[in-house]
Amino acid sequence: MPERSGAHILLEALKAEGVDTIFGIPGGAVIPILDALYDEEDLRFILMRHEQGAGHAADGYARATGRVGVCLATSGPGATNLVTALATANFDSVPMVAITGQVKTHLIGNDAFQEADITGIARPCTKHTYLVRDVTRLGAYMRAAFHIARTGRPGPVLVDIPVDVAVAKTGAPLPDGADLPGYKPVTKGNRRQIKRAAQAINAAERPLLYVGGGVVISGACDLLRDVAVKGDIPVTTTLMALGAFPEDHPLSLKMLGMHGTAFANYAVQETDLLIAVGARFDDRITGDLNKFAPKASILHIDIDPASISKNIRVDIPVVGDAADILAGLLPLIEQRDRKAWLEQVEAWKAEHPLAYSNDGLKPQYVVEQICQASDGKAIVCTEVGQNQMWAAQWYTHTRPRHFITSGGLGTMGYGFPAAIGAQVGRPDAIVVDVAGDGSIQMNIQELAPAVHDKIPVKICILNNGYLGMVRQWQELFYDRRYAGTQLSGNPDFVALAKAYGAKGMRVTRPEEVRPALDKAFADRDVWILDFAVEPEENVFPMVPAGEAIDRMIGGMA
Repeated sequence: MPERSGAHILLEALKAEGVDTIFGIPGGAVIPILDALYDEEDLRFILMRHEQGAGHAADGYARATGRVGVCLATSGPGATNLVTALATANFDSVPMVAITGQVKTHLIGNDAFQEADITGIARPCTKHTYLVRDVTRLGAYMRAAFHIARTGRPGPVLVDIPVDVAVAKTGAPLPDGADLPGYKPVTKGNRRQIKRAAQAINAAERPLLYVGGGVVISGACDLLRDVAVKGDIPVTTTLMALGAFPEDHPLSLKMLGMHGTAFANYAVQETDLLIAVGARFDDRITGDLNKFAPKASILHIDIDPASISKNIRVDIPVVGDAADILAGLLPLIEQRDRKAWLEQVEAWKAEHPLAYSNDGLKPQYVVEQICQASDGKAIVCTEVGQNQMWAAQWYTHTRPRHFITSGGLGTMGYGFPAAIGAQVGRPDAIVVDVAGDGSIQMNIQELAPAVHDKIPVKICILNNGYLGMVRQWQELFYDRRYAGTQLSGNPDFVALAKAYGAKGMRVTRPEEVRPALDKAFADRDVWILDFAVEPEENVFPMVPAGEAIDRMIGGMA
């Protein structure tokens, strides 16, 4: 092999892994990498305006496409600015490779300018980290990083490359793949456990499928639907699994948990077999652990053995990839007459639908109109807070990888850069960021690359003048003492859009909503639609912290 620099080996490895886009920001320690990119025609570099935005964009790209997202940052503050994005991806099992520059190897540990121990800092919030001290190992580390990121329970991997390694040369060939003999995640479900699971399902009178993001990650959504239909089993999904099972299907109970539907939560409390697939029993789902699914045996299917019985005692564990296990279950499931159970579920749906009043411009109405204007086919990204929950509740989710949000970490500022990444990965889709007027300002600087690179994301701000979810808690539990939640200094978002070269429109009345959406969605420019919604509208139903999930307040007809 001819000698190549570390920077060129890095790009060679990225192309070998099928990477087509890098989101990042330059800096002194990554100049050799950017210089190598200068002549590269097969890799697109999108210059973001903050490293956190670059990380979230790589994350959104990964979630929308199912491929590994890639981001780049320099040493020191550039690398540390990635930490929130890494933690976000780690919580939500997103395959991502973050490449950071580092000071020269002989300066590591000497408090050199823009030095940070990013492998140490990032270790708790990544799946793995590498510090490359030898250019001959760079190719192997890159191959390993991608393999680790995408296999087992996916997650982010960080590769830290000192600047002298990036310029050093070697004739070492790029390995054909990863050589990790000690890393063997279990993907095949144990056949005996799958048989036990099928027997439990066939014996159950009131089974319920509780579906998490692992089903989307494994590409098992069609198998899930087949299992549900064959067994006549109702399905409820977590926030991360919205779209894994079509919400317009009769067996769908939509989302469960703190802001889930009443009928889903009631079903959890009455089921005699809770079938968890690719979910981890998060506290926003379970509420009071001692009162969660009190009548049920628990069947848990998950690729991560550490998730089994971590929060809830499991009766039948099946470790492995959801697609493999559901494929094994399908022929073993018997068709059962569960008429009484399904009639009870339908009664709950009829008695306790999601509801809101029609006075003023309501955020729920805006989300419904986004769904109708996009024919239910948009990729919906969200920020975090009330906007996120309204988007979860009122958009009818029917397709996997079409709802992208920060679930585990709850990262404000996530949605817009994630939408940029999603739009890059899915250029023909309508990509919408449903935002709050507080969270959109956390990474609004990414309007610059969106406009410059012609990435036509549509930002729909549900503008209520508050940090809405915190305000809701202050209203309900702190006697309306709105400390630190009133956003009285908000900018003119329409003027701000125009300042960046985007288009903008302010909407104040219900009859203006659909025309504004139609105009924006028909256009291939970046848009901000600023919806002046009711200031003190709340997200209901709501399970108060620490309560059982059937102890809900508000939001039901």
